[in-house]
Amino acid sequence: MSIQFNKNEDANKQLVYRLNEHLKKVKLGGGEKKIASHRKKGKLTARERIDYLIDDPNDFLEVGAFAAEEMYQEVGGCPSAGVVIGIGKISDRQCVIVANDATVKAGAWFPMTAKKNLRAQEISMENKLPIVYLVDSAGVFLPMQDEIFPDKEHFGRQFRNNAVMSSKGIVQIAAIMGNCVAGGAYLPIMADEALIVDGTGSVFLAGSYLVKSAIGENIDNETLGGASTHCEISGVTDNKFDNDEAALDAIKKIFDKMGNPENAGFNRSESKPPQKDLKDIYGEFPADRGIRYDMVEIIRCLTDNSDFDQYKELYGKTIVCGYGRIDGWSVGIVANQRKVVKSRTGELQMGGVIYSDSADKAARFIMNCNQRKIPLVFLHDVNGFMVGSRAEHRGIIKDGAKMVNAVSNSVVPKFSIILGSSYGAGNYAMCGKAYDPRLIFAWPTAEIAVMSGESAAGTLLQIEVASAKAKGKELTEEEKQAQLKKIEDVYNEKLSPYYAASRLWVDGIIDPIETRSVISKGIEMANHAPIEERMNVGVIQT
Repeated sequence: MSIQFNKNEDANKQLVYRLNEHLKKVKLGGGEKKIASHRKKGKLTARERIDYLIDDPNDFLEVGAFAAEEMYQEVGGCPSAGVVIGIGKISDRQCVIVANDATVKAGAWFPMTAKKNLRAQEISMENKLPIVYLVDSAGVFLPMQDEIFPDKEHFGRQFRNNAVMSSKGIVQIAAIMGNCVAGGAYLPIMADEALIVDGTGSVFLAGSYLVKSAIGENIDNETLGGASTHCEISGVTDNKFDNDEAALDAIKKIFDKMGNPENAGFNRSESKPPQKDLKDIYGEFPADRGIRYDMVEIIRCLTDNSDFDQYKELYGKTIVCGYGRIDGWSVGIVANQRKVVKSRTGELQMGGVIYSDSADKAARFIMNCNQRKIPLVFLHDVNGFMVGSRAEHRGIIKDGAKMVNAVSNSVVPKFSIILGSSYGAGNYAMCGKAYDPRLIFAWPTAEIAVMSGESAAGTLLQIEVASAKAKGKELTEEEKQAQLKKIEDVYNEKLSPYYAASRLWVDGIIDPIETRSVISKGIEMANHAPIEERMNVGVIQT
């Protein structure tokens, strides 16, 4: 191993260690005291409920673990946005699970809670996966109701989705395991089956205090909307259970008797490990963004047998395209080459930059994968499209538009992994969040922004210098450097993958060696949704 390999390995393992420590903290939800108080009521925590429900807790792919990270600090924060969501198997049937975390502000809904719940429903709808709601929520966080209640992508959208999902035949099962109040009461009752835990579960449009205030009636919450009321009198819920475990066992039985799903028919053979050690990713991928590397070596750490059949290998070299298998699944890979390459005309091209020929190649490859019904995997480490007079005269805008068009209109499932940089329009062309990847995850080394911190700081500094000059003031060199550092520090904080994950620009941050597993689980879920249309790219400039 080279010295650089060892340096890369050390740096990346340190980042993974910090990631794991960060996750441990996040998984405590509202903290150990809140967890203890929750358990005293005879209730499992959200994560314990999920672990009990699914076949293998180690096989759960969590989505949005860092949602709302460092947000809502004025009210004490909201770890994981107060809800745990992810993909797991119940009775060997893959599904989406949504579990309110009542240790975090009693499971109240913050703006990011709504966004995260809608993301869970989106995954369910796109992949025709059954969805389970484990409900334990105090409802909307009232001080922020204006940011969560009235808009299209706010609280009410989930109930609209309940109805649409039901009409599409997507199975929805709900267990009321704690509070379920006000508008939130519609969610479990719009599911196919609504279970409730006796003594801890309750569901009503208005609690006893509001009822007293509104109509003067004196009534306790249990009589108003407890398990016996809704299973024996109103018929709102279907069955009641003595405890969390019994309700979760009932869900397992429901899943055990479901009919088999339709199949999209994606090609899968026997899974084989890479010939390269998967952990070589730590050494092959440089934590220092300025160091060049060969993306093909990263790909060979991910593919079965380390096989990778390149498409147009000698053309458009700053994007690597090709076919391989990941955990047996046939995939088409589109990745940014990071080493300096030589074009067909002898011109040196910078790695990580999309040139006209590479955009043209990638667009054609994406169309080929659609023609052959092969899922697409995008590996981001992109600085953006080439700029300057030569690139403009060669038509970089129309060639870039061609690639964006192909990504936008692709009908096969797409999966994005952000390894390093994902800047500007390069993020769009490589299937960023706006282009509907079925899953999008980041490595701890990822950076997502319009441009790098250094470039942005330099640009913003020039603007400030010009502004000062217009007012008759010349900034000294010391003032320029101080201002540059200030701008860089603020900008770099927003480049962090944790910043992106907190806002659900990505579904999460993963250890690089989990990449194969994430992609495999993603294609497995996508295989539940047959492709019902052919790709149509519309108008493309040539």
